[in-house]
Parts: sequence; structure tokens; C-alpha cells
Amino acid sequence: MFGKPFVRTLISRSAENRTDRRRFLKAAGAAGLGVVGATYLGVQATSSASATGEAAAVAEAPSDAAVLNFALNLEYLEAEFYSFAVHGRGLPDDLTGGVGAQGGVVGGKKVMFHDKTLHQFAKEIAGDEVAHVKFLRGALGEAAVSRPEIDLKDSFTAAAKAAGLISEYQQFDPFANEKNFLLAAYLFEDVGVTAYKGAAPLITNKTFLDAAAGILAAEAYHAATIRTSLFDRDLGDAAAKISNARDALDGPGDDDQGILLGNQANIVPADNNGICFGRGADRVLNIVYLNPGPVKEGGFFPKGVNGDIVASGGA
Repeated sequence: MFGKPFVRTLISRSAENRTDRRRFLKAAGAAGLGVVGATYLGVQATSSASATGEAAAVAEAPSDAAVLNFALNLEYLEAEFYSFAVHGRGLPDDLTGGVGAQGGVVGGKKVMFHDKTLHQFAKEIAGDEVAHVKFLRGALGEAAVSRPEIDLKDSFTAAAKAAGLISEYQQFDPFANEKNFLLAAYLFEDVGVTAYKGAAPLITNKTFLDAAAGILAAEAYHAATIRTSLFDRDLGDAAAKISNARDALDGPGDDDQGILLGNQANIVPADNNGICFGRGADRVLNIVYLNPGPVKEGGFFPKGVNGDIVASGGA
């Protein structure tokens, strides 16, 4: 068993805001903590080293709040992108404040959709992404981070150049037409799915893990919709270039998959067991920062993301 300090650490890291902590403490009760403390005192001589090691392991792991706030940064990015594409405007001000430096959004405009089906898909996805922002902000309460500065203009051009979609002197406007919109959405959606997959093992609170799994499922539906739309438009070569660029940014390995395997559709980028891969937060940041090195800002987040998880990986 563990002493009170260790239990308090667990409580702190399994609760997302003050309200959750109060509920957890009330459910545990003073008597429960007393029993833990008494047990600890009885075996202190033989278990202190083990308890210290356990506590250190918990302290080193990111809290659930840190993980959800990292996800919130990504949801801000997706919500802004889709909201502008569908409605010609970004998130309302009451969904952008919080902890950390609040930033504006550069770029973004309404896409002139001609395909009615694609327009409906885009509207549904936009609604889901805004709902994700609202949900995570509500779950985090006062701990929710604010929207960081977001670049929806120059970042896409940089990404398109890195992928070889355009030449050095061209510009890539993700809102110019349906093709560009789909390629830009493809860049985001696959990253979002792998980010939630990678974050799932870090979440200790079962309630929040269940919610994160639900968001992961929604993001996977979105990604499949975008991948299918690209396939229907014979954009496999362009999608492959984006996939290769993501692989080049997020470190060694070749996990990312395009929408084609040979000449066949590859709507679900899974392994031989039918399981999709995940990315750690540091590798996700390599992609959205558009930098393969260990940095804390760049690309779609010119001043970095808000919260405790801010640094990308690196070789």
C-alpha cells in the first residue's frame, strides 16, 4: 500500500479540475485515507523504497489535464479550419479564452463548395470539431488552455512545399477550391486520429478515457470520409506525398499510409492485424510545427501550443 502523499498524487493526476478533485476526495472519504496511512506506517520499513518509486513514476507522467489540454490545442486548430471553410468565420470569442497566451488566427475563408455531398460532409465535421472544443473546455473547467496563435495561411504553403505538391515559388491556399480543402483536411485528420490513439494509454481517469475514445472514434470517421473523398477524386498521388511528408517529419519509421496500396483503396491505414498506429505528443508536434527537430513552436502554431506538453521530438 502507499502513503498519503502518493494517494494525493494519484488523486491530483486522475482529476481534471477542482470539482473533480472534490468529488474524488468525497468518494474516497477521510477514513479511507486513514486506512491507507495506517497500513503505510505498519510496513514503512519494507515498502518505502517501492512507494517512492511508484510516486516518482506517477509524477513523471503527464496528468490527465495535460493530455486533454494537448488535445484541446489540436481541436482548436481543426475547429478553426473547418469553421472557416464552411461558415467563413472562426470560433466565437467565448470558446477561445483560458490558461496561457491567447492568440488569433491568420488566414481562413469560406470554401466555394460545388459538390453538395462534400459540402454536407464538411458541415458535419465542422460541427463535430466545435463540439469537441466545447466538450474539452467543459471537462477541463478552469484548467482549460486558451486558443494559441494559429496560422492557416503560410503554414499550409510550407507544408505543401515540403510535400512536393507545389514548387518553391507557389502558394497553397487550402480554401481556394474543393481539391485543396480535401488535401488540407487530410493533413489534419490522420494526425488527429493518431494523436488520440497515442494519448489513450496516458489517461488514467476512466471517465475521461471513455470520452477520449469517443472523440477518437469521431475523428476516425472524419478521416475515413476525407480519405474516401480523395480516393473518389483520384488524388492518391497527392495524398501519398502528404503521407510521406508526415513520415519525414515525425521521426524514424514508416507508419503513415496514403490512400492507395498498389492500385487498391487504402481507406483504413492499419497494420496486418487491422490495428491503426498512434503517435506520441512529441511526434504530433513535429508535424504541426512542420519541423523534424526538437522545437516548441512553428508551422500551424507559430508561438507554440498552450499547456504542459509543448515540445516536439527529434532524432
